[in-house]
Amino acid sequence: MKRMEQTYLEIIKNFETLFESKENYDVIIQVGEEQNTKEIYAHSLVLCCQSNYFRTKFSSNCVEKKDGKFIFKKPNISPQIFETILWYNVKDGLNNLKLLIITDELGLHRLYEHTRNFLISNQREFLKNNTVEILNMIYYNKAINNIQEFCLEMISFEPKSLFNSNKFIDLSAQLLEIILKRDDLNLVEIIIWDYLIKWGLAKEQTLLNKDVSKWNQENFNNFQRILQIFIPLIRFYEIFFEDYIKKVKPYEEILPKDLKDDLLKFYTISDYTPILKCLSRFPKYHFDSIIIDHIRDHIVLFTNWIDKKEEKSEYINIIIPYKFNLLYRASRDGFSPEAFHSKCDNKGANIVLIKIKDSEQIIGGYNPLGWDISNDYKSTSDSFIFSFTDRSNKNTAKVSYINGNPCIIGCFSGHGPIFSSSFYYDGDLWEISLNYSYYFDIIGDFPIGNIRADDYEVFQVIKKS
Repeated sequence: MKRMEQTYLEIIKNFETLFESKENYDVIIQVGEEQNTKEIYAHSLVLCCQSNYFRTKFSSNCVEKKDGKFIFKKPNISPQIFETILWYNVKDGLNNLKLLIITDELGLHRLYEHTRNFLISNQREFLKNNTVEILNMIYYNKAINNIQEFCLEMISFEPKSLFNSNKFIDLSAQLLEIILKRDDLNLVEIIIWDYLIKWGLAKEQTLLNKDVSKWNQENFNNFQRILQIFIPLIRFYEIFFEDYIKKVKPYEEILPKDLKDDLLKFYTISDYTPILKCLSRFPKYHFDSIIIDHIRDHIVLFTNWIDKKEEKSEYINIIIPYKFNLLYRASRDGFSPEAFHSKCDNKGANIVLIKIKDSEQIIGGYNPLGWDISNDYKSTSDSFIFSFTDRSNKNTAKVSYINGNPCIIGCFSGHGPIFSSSFYYDGDLWEISLNYSYYFDIIGDFPIGNIRADDYEVFQVIKKS
């Protein structure tokens, strides 16, 4: 096998040498336009082997020829993108989308797949700071329609990358409509309404700095014209009455009369069944945490750790087999053992997340048995503990499984979570000693000693049917 790999590398090196020397080239490819142009010298036989596009062009005998050289003019491809094609040097998101379009045009299927996989594996960097541009590219280019759902699902899960962008107001009506139609859009409905109003006002500059209470009928008519296609996409019945009064009612004039009448009955008649109510949004992944931000990264890690599987890079397609329900948050419910047990006892398997005070580190553990106040220990081989040196970076995560001695889960009324006699919550401190290695494999950067926490959360882990 190693011999075959060595032979392959030598062949590639020979092709590189041939390209760089320009020896016996018979193709000139003129790429770019205006001030950004370049001539690339290549060999027709190599191009035919690599690309269906060039194979078809050469076989059709319709290629311009000058002084015995085939001439290709590709002003739509920048020199930088073409060099990426030559050297498979996949880099940042926007260029990779352009690369995806070009490799599809040129029939470079292997590079197309390589680039697509790179985008999927580096999805957060892929969207970072370029969300609107990327949405426009995937919407208006058929060559990359097959990753449109991938991008939209990413945005639906972490919509702040789009809605908090300075370029959000530049989003086209067609794209905003597609996003607001999604049932998995991970935003509270009143927040969606706020963003919609922001987008609409940006489209009608005369209203931008004008108090809505001073709008005349013409102002409302203009605003209704801008937002009318979006009104049916807002799940108004998911908005609390107080929020409706404060944020929706000032713009109520733009709502259809039948919707306003139905909402009035919905808010004022306790047993009223709405006529126009649509289905609630249901985010694909839900994890109500204030300790972690990049929720999907952590959900996938927790899922794989529970199932003892290796992490998958293309986890956009993973079916998450668990629901994670927030049972307890110390800063909300109280740090006392009594508060913990009142929320967490007899709820089955759970994940505990602990935010270390004055740091970005989080630690935690998985209890497959559940908590109670039996004042006894339970033995399990399915527990694990973990650490994130940087809670925003999944690559800093380390997990430690049982090393042979069954873990003892402690259930005591006077204590919080206990993941062995060496890792437990006592009062307002987490007590962690090196003796935890008696139960778990030692993991790097795991804090030792009396550890103070800014907060900690407990999530019930429920297997989906």
